[in-house]
Amino acid sequence: MAAYAMWGLFPLYWPLLKPAGAVEILAHRMVWSLITVVAVLAVRRYWSWIKEIVRQPRKLALLALAALIITVNWGTYIYAVNTGHVVEAALGYFINPLVSVLFGVVLLRERLRPLQWTAVGFGALAVIVLTTNYGRLPYLALVLAFSFGLYGLIKKQANVGAAESLTVETLLLLVPAVAYIGFLEASGQGRSWTWGRGTWC
Repeated sequence: MAAYAMWGLFPLYWPLLKPAGAVEILAHRMVWSLITVVAVLAVRRYWSWIKEIVRQPRKLALLALAALIITVNWGTYIYAVNTGHVVEAALGYFINPLVSVLFGVVLLRERLRPLQWTAVGFGALAVIVLTTNYGRLPYLALVLAFSFGLYGLIKKQANVGAAESLTVETLLLLVPAVAYIGFLEASGQGRSWTWGRGTWC
């Protein structure tokens, strides 16, 4: 509930970062997410997991794939909000639980009780009604729903703690993120450093 409440408030936040574009915001999010999660780990003084995960290439590969998928999800969400598609973005995160249930039942062989199937049915019916009223194929919503559902599925397979996995993911994304920010600043296209304190606050 807390996660979805925060996602619901993000549409009020992303427009405050204009005129920075979606990709620039995304690049900064990667960098600052890494700094934040490393600070959390430093407070916890928990670094022993690094040796363990380095010795498990399968987990590293899964986290690398998760990093790519969450990049698509983050970027799509920021783009949707900043281009006036907030309703479609919200629809994507409304569809997402149904996608997660689908993956759980079909791929993970989990079973639902009759009452749970009833709840899923009502959710699916609501999605059909909302999509029909939207008037066109909500492709941004579908990208958000399936990318986040797939991200959750991969994270479950990797079976790595939240802070640890986020550290690996953002570390893998750090080089392209910093390179892109550097390119924007060098070419005079960057907005984050040149539009005053408002962008940073």
